[in-house]
Amino acid sequence: MDVDMKFFTGNIGHRFYLGPMTDTWEAWAAMSAGGRLQKHTVQVGALGPEQVEIRVESCGICHSDVSMLDNDWGMSAYPLVAGHEVVGVIESAGAAVKGVKVGDRVGLGWFAGSCLSCQPCMSGRHQLCGSSEQTIVGRHGGFAERVRAHWSWAIPLPAALDPRKAGPLFCGGITVFAPILDGGVKPTDRVGVIGIGGLGHLALQFLDKWGCHVTAFTSSPAKAEEALALGADAVLDSRDASAMQQAAGSFDFILSTVNVPLDWNAYLNLLAPDGTLHFVGAVLEPVAVPAFSLIGGRKKVTGSPLGSPATVRKMLDFCARHGIAAQTEDFAMSEVNAALDHLRAGKARYRLVLHQD
Repeated sequence: MDVDMKFFTGNIGHRFYLGPMTDTWEAWAAMSAGGRLQKHTVQVGALGPEQVEIRVESCGICHSDVSMLDNDWGMSAYPLVAGHEVVGVIESAGAAVKGVKVGDRVGLGWFAGSCLSCQPCMSGRHQLCGSSEQTIVGRHGGFAERVRAHWSWAIPLPAALDPRKAGPLFCGGITVFAPILDGGVKPTDRVGVIGIGGLGHLALQFLDKWGCHVTAFTSSPAKAEEALALGADAVLDSRDASAMQQAAGSFDFILSTVNVPLDWNAYLNLLAPDGTLHFVGAVLEPVAVPAFSLIGGRKKVTGSPLGSPATVRKMLDFCARHGIAAQTEDFAMSEVNAALDHLRAGKARYRLVLHQD
């Protein structure tokens, strides 16, 4: 098929390829909450001057995709094209794009843009921007031929990382890496991870290479050996009240990756003075925390969304240096419904990745 192409020469002499002059691409979209995904033609406007268009090579599936597809959070709009763990090649670039160029292999996560002028952005905390743009909220995500983003959130992929496995790092990976870095977790700390799944299996690897003593909390005995192989120094059965009591006061930092309500006071009891219980799992129910559980030991309950572009780059460098990668199962993009069924059934070990076919 013949297509028209257009080039633009910027005011500092850089030549930008603006790509095929089409305004559509093919995607897999849900037409209603909980509906099966079907082939859908996406209509797009002109590429913005600071945007890049990425040809999607692969895209991880995150539980947040399921939440958006099912409208669990009440902010989904249909047709909805999910997918926010993208790895692909920049195919087109606006005239004001900086730092990346056509032909670069990049990754894109939950965020696709931020204002770059507010106080959080100006202080390097772009993920806290009040005007941030999410890749699958009110726009089209990565279960598609292409996806667009502001250049600042299109992060170059180090050559040492396998692009077929790297997609989950841009959401699942940075979600658990950012609180380790931003929360000041020290190599001498004793740290616990609640939930050994898509997020937790990456957290174990990060914390092990960070130098911490790491305990995996799981209610699934079958995951104990896997947790140890991933870097845990110990495994604690969260249903064993006696074992939980014996561990009281021994953790500096506990990272919760689950999205279901638990006995949070039991975990606060595990914290040492000045310890932190940190949430990255999106628990929809209110978290009941007795004040006296915090006051006596000056304990904290915190949470965080992903990380800034700079933190993503640091995470990728850390992964390349230490050989950290998600454990993935591969599906063709056309098998997206089968992949979602696999995830909904709780069978994923531990991240699913769709590849263009």
